[in-house]
Amino acid sequence: MKSYNLPLIKILIFFPLFCYILYSCNPPPKFPPTSPNNNGLILPDGFGVLVVADSIGKARHLAVNDNGDIYVKLRYAKGTGSNVALRDTTGDGKADIITYFGDYNDEGSLANGMRIHDGYLYYSAARVVYRNKLVPGQLIPDSPMEVVLTDDHEHGIHWHITKPVSFDNEGYMYVPFGSPSNACQDMANKPGGIPGSTGIDPCPELIEHGGVWRFKMDKLNMTQKDGELYATGIRSVVAMDFNHEDKNLYLVMHGRDNLHLLYPEKYSQWESAVLPSEEFIRVEEGGDYGWPYCYYDQIKGKKVLAPEYGGDGEIIGRCADMEDPVMGFPGHWAPNDLLFYTGDQFPDRYKNGAFIAFHGSTNRSPYQQSGYFVAFVPFVNGQVSGDWEVFANGFAGKELIINTNDADFRPMGLAQGPDGSLYVSDSRVGKIWRILYKGDKTTFGEAELAKMKGQKLVANIRNPHPEEDNLDKGQLPEGKKVYNTYCSPCHQRDGNGAKGRIPELRNTDWVTGDKSRLINIVLNGLEGEIEVNGELYDNIMPAHQFLTDKQISQVLTFIRKNFENNASSVSKEDVAKIRAKILK
Repeated sequence: MKSYNLPLIKILIFFPLFCYILYSCNPPPKFPPTSPNNNGLILPDGFGVLVVADSIGKARHLAVNDNGDIYVKLRYAKGTGSNVALRDTTGDGKADIITYFGDYNDEGSLANGMRIHDGYLYYSAARVVYRNKLVPGQLIPDSPMEVVLTDDHEHGIHWHITKPVSFDNEGYMYVPFGSPSNACQDMANKPGGIPGSTGIDPCPELIEHGGVWRFKMDKLNMTQKDGELYATGIRSVVAMDFNHEDKNLYLVMHGRDNLHLLYPEKYSQWESAVLPSEEFIRVEEGGDYGWPYCYYDQIKGKKVLAPEYGGDGEIIGRCADMEDPVMGFPGHWAPNDLLFYTGDQFPDRYKNGAFIAFHGSTNRSPYQQSGYFVAFVPFVNGQVSGDWEVFANGFAGKELIINTNDADFRPMGLAQGPDGSLYVSDSRVGKIWRILYKGDKTTFGEAELAKMKGQKLVANIRNPHPEEDNLDKGQLPEGKKVYNTYCSPCHQRDGNGAKGRIPELRNTDWVTGDKSRLINIVLNGLEGEIEVNGELYDNIMPAHQFLTDKQISQVLTFIRKNFENNASSVSKEDVAKIRAKILK
């Protein structure tokens, strides 16, 4: 008679039932239905998107808590609160609770930063990093708002004053201190540089700017002196994240501007539109990445000497000793957030790779603007394993973008949800998208990616053709030539500016009113908060004293008689009188 192992038999009999009960209690996550036609976004096959919120205000960075609550940093949210919290209580993926909070001085137009770390919600104004302790289950933190770090420099608000934050696993916080200039020119004359001017050598800005500082998270109310310079030669940073797989900080730097404007004998308009690279940098302690002496040319695949320091686009010189990026993207795409994906909801090829939100260029004239999409860079074992890809396009609503405001939306912030979904914020009106994968992860491959390869060839992503895409082909009136060269990079070719940053030139007393005031602005520049057609702006317009009286009269006459304006002309004698008063 055979002997039987009764406990084993019972396990074999009841194991299927046990599995069924376990599956019933812990079914695979259910995702809400996605939007028809992916709400206009172009994604790899198998991905879907839904709109979490339609228009919460000019959104910057965002973060998602473990319970799915979403926190967003806003730009210019005076009177309501500069932070907004969103919660979905119905499970349809859409925020039905939207609450504004955060009573603090949010000066400037470049405030950003929203991260969750170690139970705290961190967010940044232009000069200050704040935090609140999050309470489990509570949407709006009622804990005291603590000041973590204050930028105590006396330079005021400047072009690259953003304060994104990242954290490692060793108790350190990383914060960039961007440069107040384009390439370390004389700040007293023009932050962007005077045509033909040289850079200051050695650059004094590198003492307290142009780099990333590291702070030990053991106290509050810190200033820059409480930290240490971690890496230098980094001009301006909005996109930054710590890669926990290879335990290194990464960022995507905003490259310098105005190669043709400042050095027309060395750089063509086309070269100025596509160069220099937006550098994807693996930040090493003690590293020097070259700014302001060097820039990375992604076409040549090397760092070259900047023209302010004797370069001509070919000379390498001292740049041979500078660190190269892990990858170079085309110029002026405006990388505004970086996220290393650690979730399991997407196919495996995305695990530990980098998503980058390119906000989109403003200063590629006379060519079409570029960017306005989310890219993906694959990583394997902490190393870049392939070329960058277009992951999500279509935010702008069109491929050909002549002026920044032609774009319906501009992707700004990135965040990963607890289920592995990817959230993207928009800086125009504050739309929030949630991207998730709906297909079979085991079969995801080249077929699902095929259409995205073609996205590299569309107008808002490909390099423009030097002749065929030049919007200034043919002869232009002199005033428009001056405008397109010196003014359109900010105010745009159509005079509509860039909402939230650069004011429009249409139907405003700033343009059609007192021409003496207008001449003064061109000659002396302008900074501080102003209101134009009901919109607040707080940025810097550089002085343009290097323009001749004739050039200023031509460009101001052009502006006052175009863009739906109908004001009197400005003569070169008008300009000469104002200039003489300034020089007294």
